[in-house]
Amino acid sequence: MSIIYVLIPIAVLFVMLGLAIFFWAVRSKQFEDLDKEGFSILFDEQQAQPKNTTDAATEQATATSSAKTNQQQDKSSQ
Repeated sequence: MSIIYVLIPIAVLFVMLGLAIFFWAVRSKQFEDLDKEGFSILFDEQQAQPKNTTDAATEQATATSSAKTNQQQDKSSQ
């Protein structure tokens, strides 16, 4: 029976500690967006879009020239 005098204060301490951690998590907005992290593993990250048209034209020209180079290499290896 004397163990009850030890276990009850320990149990109350654990409950108070759990509540303190819960309220800290709520206050620091840990529960704001619960779905975002779950969906993040399902989709690839979006690549950054070019900010202006000059960058887009440069990237397109680079991709076109590298594709031509690859085609020429394929032809020469046959």
